[in-house]
Amino acid sequence: MVAGYTAAQVRAAEKPHLERGEPLMRMAAAALAAVVREQLTRRAAPTPSVLVFAGTGDNGGDALFAAAELAGEGVRVEVVPTGQRLHPEARAAAEQSGVRIADEVEPAQIARLAAGASVIIDGILGTGTSADPVLRGRARELVVGVLPVLSAADRPMVIAVDLPSGIHPDDGSVPDPAVLAADVTVTFGAAKAGLLLEPGADYAGELRVIDLGLGDELERFTPLVERG
Repeated sequence: MVAGYTAAQVRAAEKPHLERGEPLMRMAAAALAAVVREQLTRRAAPTPSVLVFAGTGDNGGDALFAAAELAGEGVRVEVVPTGQRLHPEARAAAEQSGVRIADEVEPAQIARLAAGASVIIDGILGTGTSADPVLRGRARELVVGVLPVLSAADRPMVIAVDLPSGIHPDDGSVPDPAVLAADVTVTFGAAKAGLLLEPGADYAGELRVIDLGLGDELERFTPLVERG
């Protein structure tokens, strides 16, 4: 049985851990990197490469720290920011590990980059956007540019960070079709309810719930949904 919680419930469960200085972002990033590593091994690409879409919030930070870990192991990793700034510590870690940050990539170029990748990491939006999960501006243009690539037989795998960007984390609604349907969603602390409800569940792919030690705090809440 998988329990799905609201974004607010998960944030409340995380709060005491963050206040104690527990490195939840680093823990999440390490788990994300492990899943990416596993999928790269399954694909057996001769020169594995990862394309990361990194947003400006914590999801982007998770993705960047994971990128740093993978690049440190010799994987070719390229990051395309979807906003004007990135999580500063995570960006520094990625650059120090040899990750290329493609700040100047135009939406028209993104299909070529995506077609050459083994895995695409969607780290654009997270649960902090529950009031308005729609992709806009550069982020939406980049995602729209990638969508045709995903119809190819040899398409890259998509791994979502916490939830596919553009899905409402609480009710699973998808207000705009500009969403990268994930093959695997790596979600942290607890499953978000929107990953278990239609139509969001259709975009989530295989769901991996990463334990961050929030169990005691989550017991105070009633899940919004449960699925067997």
